[in-house]
Amino acid sequence: MTQPRILVVDDEPKLVRLVHEVLTATGYRVMSTGSGEAAIEMAALEQPDLILLDIVLAGAIDGYEVARRVREFSGVPIIMLTAKARESDLLRGFDVGADDYLTKPFSSKELLARLQAVLKRARHEPIALTDAEIVCGNLRIDLARRRVTIDGREVHLTRTEYNLLRELAAHRNQVLLHSQLLTAVWGAEYRDDVDYLRAYVRYLRQKLETDPPHPKLIVTQPGVGYMLVCSEYPPA
Repeated sequence: MTQPRILVVDDEPKLVRLVHEVLTATGYRVMSTGSGEAAIEMAALEQPDLILLDIVLAGAIDGYEVARRVREFSGVPIIMLTAKARESDLLRGFDVGADDYLTKPFSSKELLARLQAVLKRARHEPIALTDAEIVCGNLRIDLARRRVTIDGREVHLTRTEYNLLRELAAHRNQVLLHSQLLTAVWGAEYRDDVDYLRAYVRYLRQKLETDPPHPKLIVTQPGVGYMLVCSEYPPA
């Protein structure tokens, strides 16, 4: 079995060397660059299995722009590397197509756990085999085409946002625990990352709700979890 190829995009030589040593020792094949422009070209030509992408890069193109441009031609999983973890940064990263975040400094164990979890999600993502769809008020989820519309208008969701919505829709009108959602969508390694889930839910609401600060579609059960409310359906 061919080992996954990882593209590391960071302009800190010490960090690149550390990541290279950790990943190659585990069996991964590693490529690296400190340039955003080169990263886009390598993503297109080398077709890596995952990209570790720093937000702050030397030159005119930062990590957000790299992710946005890569998403124009590739669905490769992207883990953003950041020295800060403000919610606004997370949401911006999700908007350009990031699959996960890793905050500097990080341990070798955390790096490998996150990388393996993201690769596993990408590799084993469920494939819809029917033309089934879920209609929830003005929200329509075409499970076969992985297409989401609101009032007939298509809404662009990242892979992780779609998977979160699909999990909520599969259990519509049922409260799903934080740990249930985190485990189902991200993996068991993430079952305690409630702040991470909140950030994704908030951004999903911004894309789907008429009034995001006062959600009617994805509602919160304080301290417990979330529910997709579909009044025309009984619980799934």
